[in-house]
Amino acid sequence: MLIKEFALVSGYRTSSDLKDMDLAVIHGYISNSYWAKGIPLMLMEKAINNSLCFGVFTECGNQVAFARMVTDSATFAYLADVFVLEEHRGKGLSKLLMQVIVAHPDLQGIRRMALATSDAHGLYEQFGFKALSSPESFMELHQPDMYK
Repeated sequence: MLIKEFALVSGYRTSSDLKDMDLAVIHGYISNSYWAKGIPLMLMEKAINNSLCFGVFTECGNQVAFARMVTDSATFAYLADVFVLEEHRGKGLSKLLMQVIVAHPDLQGIRRMALATSDAHGLYEQFGFKALSSPESFMELHQPDMYK
């Protein structure tokens, strides 16, 4: 189920329509992030096309925030690539983005949502996220230098 318009808040709107996502803005930010530095444009595009994406846009249509859920829309979802452009921070856009994400119909009834962050624990805790209850059960294959 596609919901294009979620909210209009202080001159911003949200969307989960892939056609609204600005690949140049998204890749420009993510390719310079601490978590995916150097990710190739084609790989970022593939990730977007295979995810449930969310954006925040100005009234003029410029994308200023992004997040994507990697999900089967039934049992599991992984929140990734969340950002708000620096010049739009401090306006509540990350909270708006999270409200839209957790309320999305395709994410209702999901048994487990996960994410990784090094600097935004406080934000995600407001939406019910907490440290792993059984970290000994989780494993990963992590290749941090993949894009170098």
